[in-house]
Amino acid sequence: MTNEVIHDAASVGAAAPAAPPSPDGEPWTTVIRPTASWLDIRLGELWLYRDLIWFLVRRNFVAQYKQTVLGPLWYLIQPLLSTIIFTIIFGELAGIPTDGVPPFLFYMAGNVLWKYFADSLSKTSNTFVSNAQLFGKVYFPRLAVPISVLATNLIGFAISFAFFLGFLGYFMLRGAPVGPNAWAALLPIQLLIMAGLGMGMGLAASAVTARYRDVTQLVSFGVALLMYATPIVWPLSEVPERYLLVALANPITPLVETFRYSFLGAGTVSFVHLSYSSAMAVLFLALGVTIFQRVERTFQDTV
Repeated sequence: MTNEVIHDAASVGAAAPAAPPSPDGEPWTTVIRPTASWLDIRLGELWLYRDLIWFLVRRNFVAQYKQTVLGPLWYLIQPLLSTIIFTIIFGELAGIPTDGVPPFLFYMAGNVLWKYFADSLSKTSNTFVSNAQLFGKVYFPRLAVPISVLATNLIGFAISFAFFLGFLGYFMLRGAPVGPNAWAALLPIQLLIMAGLGMGMGLAASAVTARYRDVTQLVSFGVALLMYATPIVWPLSEVPERYLLVALANPITPLVETFRYSFLGAGTVSFVHLSYSSAMAVLFLALGVTIFQRVERTFQDTV
């Protein structure tokens, strides 16, 4: 059955057909109508369902570590273990330079930011599959689910970021040549761009996973490969000139480099590169939302 949308009667518009009177003669407070086209997104509904989004955020956060021994401590353990492994393998054994900053901080900075993007993409790509039963029972704006995923991941990022700042302070006290600068004020913008990239790619992938479940495995594999194509374990300064444009074609590259420069003082920062990442985020988000809206109308027939 085609999914339908609830609107206030006053906002339906003059061109829409009038709703029939209710059995008791009172005017309807809401009118349910099908989406008219791919671009009929109706983002204003998300504000009306803000309480639901907050509820989904709480559900995601609690359910993620329910019946676990360490609970939210995994937000600290995961980046810590990843950083230690990267430091040993890429810093000590492979000897990859880290732009003159302590390798531990270099890898942790990349890990913290990358995890927010990777989680946003991976979990958003399962929107239809993970919520099929919920979608089939009650109407609400389906975009509320991926938005709640972004908000939940933002909580995880905040915990990991505070952990990173603790280590940054420790190294600064020990005299390491690192420290935040004025570029740190752009962190909210960086997160917004990262969220747009992760959500846009995830929404596009969710449209495919709704029909082909094995694409979920492909998404996980692709995210792992993309990490090594992003300056998480290597600095952009070490890329040969002939491959520099290829590295910068990855829209996440400027975000990671800017994040490192903002808090460690090492990295490559450019408003041109950040503008490119912003444009790509808008493009992916627009494409993802459009595809998601199209598939959302009929996905119950295939999930």
